[in-house]
Amino acid sequence: MATVVLAAAGAAIGGTLGGGVAGVSALAVGRLAGATVGRVIDQKILGSGSEAVESGKVDRFGISGSAEGSTTARVFGRMRVAGHLIWSSQFTEAVSTTGGGKGAPSQPTVREYSYAVSLAIAVCEGEIRSIGRIWADGTEIALNDLNLRVYTGSPEQMPDPKIEAVEGAGTVPAYRGTAYVVIEDLALERFGNRIPQFSFEVVKGTPDDIRDASSDMANSVRAVALMPGSGEYALATSTVRLPVGPAEYKSVNENSPSGQSDFLTSMEQLQTELPNVGSASLIVSWFGDDLRAAEFDLRPKVEQKLSDGDSMKWEVAGLSRNEAEELAQVQGRAVYGGTPCDASVVEAITHLKETGKDVVFYPFILMEQMEGNGLPDPWSEAANQPKLPWRGRITQSVAHGRVGSPSGTALADQEVAAFFGTASASDFAVQNGLVAYAGPDEWRYRRFILHNAALCASAGGVDAFCIGSEMRGLTQILGVNGFPAVQELRAVAADVRQILGPDTKIGYAADWSEYFGFHPQDGTGDIYFHLDPLWADENIDFIGIDNYMPLSDWRDGKGHLDAQQWPSIYDLGYLSGNIEGGEGYEWYYHSDEAQDAQIRTAISDGDHNEPWVFRYKDIRNWWSNEHHQRIGGVRQKVATDWLPGSKPIWFTEIGCAAVDKGTNQPNKFLDPKSSESSLPHFSNGGRDAFIQQRYLQAMQNYWSLDENNPKSEE
Repeated sequence: MATVVLAAAGAAIGGTLGGGVAGVSALAVGRLAGATVGRVIDQKILGSGSEAVESGKVDRFGISGSAEGSTTARVFGRMRVAGHLIWSSQFTEAVSTTGGGKGAPSQPTVREYSYAVSLAIAVCEGEIRSIGRIWADGTEIALNDLNLRVYTGSPEQMPDPKIEAVEGAGTVPAYRGTAYVVIEDLALERFGNRIPQFSFEVVKGTPDDIRDASSDMANSVRAVALMPGSGEYALATSTVRLPVGPAEYKSVNENSPSGQSDFLTSMEQLQTELPNVGSASLIVSWFGDDLRAAEFDLRPKVEQKLSDGDSMKWEVAGLSRNEAEELAQVQGRAVYGGTPCDASVVEAITHLKETGKDVVFYPFILMEQMEGNGLPDPWSEAANQPKLPWRGRITQSVAHGRVGSPSGTALADQEVAAFFGTASASDFAVQNGLVAYAGPDEWRYRRFILHNAALCASAGGVDAFCIGSEMRGLTQILGVNGFPAVQELRAVAADVRQILGPDTKIGYAADWSEYFGFHPQDGTGDIYFHLDPLWADENIDFIGIDNYMPLSDWRDGKGHLDAQQWPSIYDLGYLSGNIEGGEGYEWYYHSDEAQDAQIRTAISDGDHNEPWVFRYKDIRNWWSNEHHQRIGGVRQKVATDWLPGSKPIWFTEIGCAAVDKGTNQPNKFLDPKSSESSLPHFSNGGRDAFIQQRYLQAMQNYWSLDENNPKSEE
């Protein structure tokens, strides 16, 4: 008792001193002095070393969060909620003893107490999809650190076995209709031997009794694109660390408390939140440096060269980290993530196949030009090419229609040939799971595509492979005898077929403004179905379209034309009606001024009654008819090689930014780094997740109907 009394007295003394010493308050100093004096008295009276020190001993536990009769939260979508304690076991106490014994000076005996408890916590009304993250006292904790069971609140769920073991079989409710968790044997030491305040991230789909539940996007989505295709270890299922000092490492692809790589964590979340996804586009990026085809190099690049992964060295196409080029930097950081290393790509393909996903491999070109690059712009008189431009702007040295363009000459053919290079399928071999290359020392397009095809082969193959995407400015280059880039793509497809075999579906993902033809708008009246030789090629299995066609022409207020017919931009009837209607189907704007004033010009074809030739939205008629080019405005008697309905069309990409009036121009996005950054027409730039959802619902619902989606003969 001397210690307790004197500690209290010491506190009283310290409280009269005021101020503090070395950051310790005088009150604390007083307590320390009193306790020290008291300890000396204890030792004199009781004998040195006789005192036992107890640590962590708890006489009474407080339980918060339990409120009988309180309401249970009802959740839609994703939400963080606190739970209600609905059951707990008795606390178990464990004691460990250290110190004591004989000798001088003897050490005090230390008894450390630790506690554990099992809990059941109601989260919200069921049925939920999953529990995403868990926080204890506001700090996120790894689910793997808990002996956790999640009950989704289904009508069929059964009582928890732990609760039954404690309370007795047949005496425990199943809590059907209530989502809850059971945490078994929760160690309380790291929470200060107290029960922490838990909160939970809940993911819940649209209930079946809610209108439009059948079109709930979480259930409707069947395929996703794994973007952005950059990040040295972003696709690795293994966790990878970089050394940052002597015996010190930092993880580069484990950025959550899940205890596993970001890719695996993402795939688990994908399966939970979009349970019907059966296909994934695996995007892998290399980096281009020039919009002029003949000057274009395409390479895998790294973010930095200072350190390499401990368990997975960065290597792509035979380049080590030290041999690869570094990406451009802004304020000390790379403008993109680096090219995913080959080993990580193989891991990603393997994992996707193991989880039952079809793999569509999508090689991707990211352009790396920075401001003030000094590269002549083929599209304008500018002395510099745009910053981080779209790959669709790659073209000849001077774009078609400009003075000095090589369009239609042998020089155009030569520039395209330089872009593709001369690597061939025979230059690549798979050895011990790695891709070996023995071709010309060049970094051109064929090497990019064929290396990735060989990489897919080393992973056991993929379901589909895109030989390119959105290279509109390249495929529209006119040579002496047609379109040389199209012929080059046919040759690439043949080499990819040789590498991947007959079971892989091969296609090209054309831009929505590219797939249907080339209308030069140069006064000649020419209309080319320039991609038809590719679409008809025996090695092409599908026609890919990255579909970002506009579904609305909405403005603020009620005075614009569409508001006179439809209640809002979110109306599914309005959006669906513009999939095969509206701008690009029924009418177009002939100028910016006409667009501002909504002066719409009807799309027609008086001479040949083929308006679908000019309708980029008229996919069905383009697909189901023969194609006759028009040279000098004259319709050619002989059709192209395209056979109507012969190949399926895949929307290799669809999407809409979650921004005000996003459906006016789904192809627009905000990216402060890129020259391509812009808002959709008439958008105020505000965030709007609902328009994104309605866009996806409209597209999914419309093209799921048989009457809108005829079947291919193949």
